[in-house]
Amino acid sequence: MKELAYFFAALRFFTRLPVPAWVGHSADQLNHAARYFPLVGLIVGALGAAVTVAALYVWPPQIAVLLGMVTTLLATGAFHEDGLADSIDGFGGGWTREAVLRIMKDSRIGSYGAIGIGMVLLIKMAALTELLAVSPAPTFFALLVAGHGVSRFASTTLIFALDYARDDDSSKSKPLATRMGRGELLLAALCGLAPCLLLPPLQLAIALVLVALVTLLAARYFVRRIGGYTGDCLGATQQLTEIAFYLGLLCVFG
Repeated sequence: MKELAYFFAALRFFTRLPVPAWVGHSADQLNHAARYFPLVGLIVGALGAAVTVAALYVWPPQIAVLLGMVTTLLATGAFHEDGLADSIDGFGGGWTREAVLRIMKDSRIGSYGAIGIGMVLLIKMAALTELLAVSPAPTFFALLVAGHGVSRFASTTLIFALDYARDDDSSKSKPLATRMGRGELLLAALCGLAPCLLLPPLQLAIALVLVALVTLLAARYFVRRIGGYTGDCLGATQQLTEIAFYLGLLCVFG
């Protein structure tokens, strides 16, 4: 029952999807919720893939992809995209650790963040449109679900490996800022990587290498600039590794 509560806590924290009323709001639940971050990604990815594939029966591929993207944005409340925008603003506009963290905490979006999130969404749309053109519907469904799961697992590894960068308790992501155990990381890996079994091995290998490279570079950059990670850094990593996964698949499909 505890594990189910942890899963629903993750679902409520990372999405706007409904959860049972009996699920509480304890800090302990959120401390253990990160292990199900990738599983939540599978659900979000499945929603987006289902809408995309269904929309293909009515509209052109570009429109179908956009509708699928809108579905995932609605499901998460643009949670990770917001983290990416805040990270771009913070690292782009702050010269010191304190300045970076202060800018990232500001709810307003700056020019760096607006341009960055716009470019990321455009690249994602272009990549998914190309993948849809060269993939049968079942394969596209699997790769979109895998992209969401793998990218969230990549973010989860930062919780396992890095320190939380903020010293205050004002961040809403602070309850997730505890070290994960190896067992929790393994569960996250199983959830996030499971859909990869449905993809061709060669394409998958290149995609995972790119994801690992982007995750490593992001982690090193975060440590160098602010000494660890924040919730916004997790969102940025998720977005960047999701794109890396799709681009990796296109390297071979192309």
